[in-house]
Amino acid sequence: MYWPGKKISIAAAATLLVLLAAGVSCTSDTEPADTTPPAETGRYFPDPVSFAEWETTDPSDLGWDSAAESDLDTFLASSGTRALIILKSGRIAKETYFGTFTRDSLWYWASAGKTLTAFSVGLAVQEGFIDTGDATSDYLGAGWTSAPAEKEALITVGDQLRMTTGLNDLAFDCVSPGCLQYLADAGERWAYHNGPYTLLQSVVAAGTSESFTAFFNSRLRNRIGMDGLWFSTNGSNNVYFSTARSMARFGLLVLGRGSWGDTEILEDGDFLEDMLTPSQSLNASYGYLWWLNGKSSYMLPASQVVFPGELMPQAPSDLLAGLGKNDQKLYIVPSQELVIIRMGDDAGESLAGPSSFDNTLWQHLSAYMNL
Repeated sequence: MYWPGKKISIAAAATLLVLLAAGVSCTSDTEPADTTPPAETGRYFPDPVSFAEWETTDPSDLGWDSAAESDLDTFLASSGTRALIILKSGRIAKETYFGTFTRDSLWYWASAGKTLTAFSVGLAVQEGFIDTGDATSDYLGAGWTSAPAEKEALITVGDQLRMTTGLNDLAFDCVSPGCLQYLADAGERWAYHNGPYTLLQSVVAAGTSESFTAFFNSRLRNRIGMDGLWFSTNGSNNVYFSTARSMARFGLLVLGRGSWGDTEILEDGDFLEDMLTPSQSLNASYGYLWWLNGKSSYMLPASQVVFPGELMPQAPSDLLAGLGKNDQKLYIVPSQELVIIRMGDDAGESLAGPSSFDNTLWQHLSAYMNL
């Protein structure tokens, strides 16, 4: 069995197939949600229980274009999409599944799941278990890289969040010290690098004295009614698998600035601000593992080129995004009270994060929602 670009062991594949099979649903894909919404416009949060009823809103009441919706669905179907959900002020305005995919099917977030790790780090910071200014070696021990000791000591938890560790990203996924080689001082080079990112989960585990999964489940997943699990697809990196609605739940939590209705999950406003604004001066379009639109320039994975202009010119300028390989998309647009998720197969470019699919999809979304 193959994960995109990687071979999975037979044992791992068997485990994953069992988990995916457990997510097969008998529900109908023709019904996008469960209830009719009340006539109100305030932000809504469904009950924090997986598979709880979720209010809907009628797109026609929002002034959305039904003819453009047909074009959107045709585009989605032709580009390998399995699920699309649009939340407006928390209510489901559109929920569409394609092929055999259903409301209860599990799918991988790929690097869109980095946003979950960033949020979890914030929760650990909030509880005083870790500090973003601390050296990573305070948690992982000296020698977690093969960099000279004085260079390794410069790398902080914040550098892992910002992608500024200065370690050589050519060994992209590897987390072993021999692969984590010095290239530049921490903070002087931005590079999209899975290895140091993955080790953030080990930092959280060391700081909290419990497994990352246990911390994540108790502090985040279970509190907002998400389903899903972390699963290692290559023996090094952990990838999150869940239903489409669970990705939408997380997006709604971030739209709510860390609160689920009256329940405050991430109360640390300083961390939230750092997470969702430019985290360094090298790549203006990157926060703490979140992609940011509307900035004057951007960088991309596997490149040291700084491109002028916005990351997604066709999207609203205040868009926040979790972007994963094979076009897994989590979009949040605070000014429009929108959360949009797309799960599916690669739309054509096989890129690790941003792709031209973002702009093309937003052309269709904007026409549909009259943005």
